[in-house]
Amino acid sequence: MVREATKTDLKEILQLYLFLHETEIPEDSERLRETWNKIMSDENHHLIVCEVEGKIAASCVCVIIPNLTRNVRPYAFVENVVTHGDYRRKGYGAACLNYAKKIAEEKGCYKMMLLTGSKEESTLNFYRNAGYNSVDKTAFIRWLD
Repeated sequence: MVREATKTDLKEILQLYLFLHETEIPEDSERLRETWNKIMSDENHHLIVCEVEGKIAASCVCVIIPNLTRNVRPYAFVENVVTHGDYRRKGYGAACLNYAKKIAEEKGCYKMMLLTGSKEESTLNFYRNAGYNSVDKTAFIRWLD
């Protein structure tokens, strides 16, 4: 079942992020709780999960960004696409991306974007198969301390 995360999903999502790029779960702190509450209350921030037999198997974030160009149509940015190692290659990540696409369409977005740090051909093909391309735009990133 694909759905938007609920307040009770925090612990399991943080566990899932260990399969993304995190090396440890952040300490349960006021900052963590404030950030979680901001995410949960932001109508433009959609944390999508795919639940399999009561366990969150995959997730992604879809943020709708208001925009003054393209006839004042918003765009969507997809981030933190991750599938638990035990659930890969079963379509759960793709289901999350499809759910994000549905949200973006419902919100009138004119495009969806995502970045990946992966150079793995299987990961790049996963995004291509989900309808994304790497030829229309050039991405740059600047890391901040």
